[in-house]
Amino acid sequence: MTQASLHRVWVVIIAFVCYGMAVGYGLVQLALHAPQLQPRNPQPSKALPPRGTLLARDGTPLAMSSRAGERLYPLGLSASQVLGFAERDPRGVAGKGLAGLERDLESILAAGRDVRLTLDPAVQSLAEQALWSALESSKADWGTALVMESRTGRLLAVANGPAFDPQAPRQDPALDLSWRNHAFTVALEPGSTMKAITAATLLEQRKANLDTVVEAPMYYRVGGWTINDAVSHPPKLTLAEVLRYSSNVGISKLASGMDRSRLYESMQKLHFTDPRLMRGAWLERPQVRPPEQWGPSEYANATFGQGFLITPLHLAAAFNALANDGVYLPPQLVQGAVGEGERVFRSEVARSIRKALTDGVAPQARLEGYRLGGKTGTAQVVVDGRYSRTVYNALFAGFIPSDKPRVTVVVVLHHPKGPRIHGSMVAAPVFREIAAGLFSLWGEPPRLEASSKSR
Repeated sequence: MTQASLHRVWVVIIAFVCYGMAVGYGLVQLALHAPQLQPRNPQPSKALPPRGTLLARDGTPLAMSSRAGERLYPLGLSASQVLGFAERDPRGVAGKGLAGLERDLESILAAGRDVRLTLDPAVQSLAEQALWSALESSKADWGTALVMESRTGRLLAVANGPAFDPQAPRQDPALDLSWRNHAFTVALEPGSTMKAITAATLLEQRKANLDTVVEAPMYYRVGGWTINDAVSHPPKLTLAEVLRYSSNVGISKLASGMDRSRLYESMQKLHFTDPRLMRGAWLERPQVRPPEQWGPSEYANATFGQGFLITPLHLAAAFNALANDGVYLPPQLVQGAVGEGERVFRSEVARSIRKALTDGVAPQARLEGYRLGGKTGTAQVVVDGRYSRTVYNALFAGFIPSDKPRVTVVVVLHHPKGPRIHGSMVAAPVFREIAAGLFSLWGEPPRLEASSKSR
C-alpha cells in the first residue's frame, strides 16, 4: 500500500470516528434535555356546561340534556316544532341548535342557561289534539293553531301538524313538513279574516257603523278585475251582515269611501309590516306593499285579505287587539315582563266588532251555552304565480269567550281535500274543540242566556 493510500484510509477512519462522536454527543444531549424537548401535557380543557333546559310556564321540562349530553324532549310530540332540535353525534350527544327555539336561543342554551316559556302544557295538548284530528279528517297538508292570552299577549299554545317526533331519525327536510313551525315560518294571505280588521278601521275612522247599508251585488268590476262573493245573500247588506255573509263586494265597496292610507295605518299599528314581532323566535318576513303601490283593485283585494302575506302569529296578535278592547300587545313566547300595549282601535269599536262576529259566527264554531265569536277565511293559494283553483288555506280567528275574552285563537289548515275545504267547515270546528277543552280546563259551566243568544 502506497503512502498516499494509507493516508486516505486514515482520513476515512478519522471521519467515521468524528461522525460517531457527534452522533453520540447528540444522543447524550437528547437524553439530558428530553423533558424540555417533549411537548408539555395540555391543561385539561374546561368542561362545557350541559345545554340549558327549555321549560314550560309551570316549570315542566320541554327540552333538557341528560348527564351524557343527550338531548331529551320529555313531552315527546308536544310542542316539538316550536322547540326544534339540535345536531347530534352518533352517541346522541347534542350539539348546536338547528331548528326552532333550539336554534333561535342557541347562545343562551349553549351557555347552560335555562329558558322559561309561556306555553301551558295542558292548553298545548288540547290544541294539538283538536288540530291533529282535523288534519286527519280533512286530509290537509299541514296546519297550525295558536292560543294567545288576551290580556298579556302570552302564547299558551302553538300547535303544529302533522306531529313530529324530535327523537326519531330525521327525514329529508325538503320533503318532510312535520318539523316546521308553520305558525311562525309561513307567510300567507289571511283571506276573509281581514274583513274584521277592515270593518274595525271603518268604525275607527267613523266612515261606517254596523248598521250602515251598502249595495252588494254578487259581483262587480274594479280596475278591470271582477270581485265575486261566494255565499248567496240579499242585494243590500249592513256592515254587520257583510261580516256574517263574508261579502267581498260589500266590504270593498264600504272601504272605497275611506282613504286607502287609513287601512294601511291599521295594518302598521297591528304590526303586519314587522318582521321582528316577538323576541326569542325567528319569523318569516311579512310582505305588505305600501298604499302608494295599490291601485283600485289592489286596495279592494287588501280589504278582504288578498295581495299581502303575514304569518299566523301576526294574525293572532291582530285579532287579540280586538279581544283586548282595541289595545295591541306584542306576542310573547319567552317569559318576561309583559310589553306595553298600543291602542289601535277605540274600546267601543273593538266591542262592536266582537259583537258582530259573535252574532254572525259560523254555526260550526258555536258551542251550546257559551259566547263564542270569530271570523272565517278561505284563501286561494298562489301556485306557480297564479291563484290556484284547488289549493286553499282554511282559516278561523276568534275569541274565547267573545264577550270577555280570555284567549284569542287562530287556526289554519293548508290544502284540505274533498268537498269540505272552507274555513267554516274545516277550521271553525277546531276552534270549537279548543274552546270546549278550555272551558272544561277552566271549570266554566255553560250559561243558559248564552245558549239563547247564540241561536
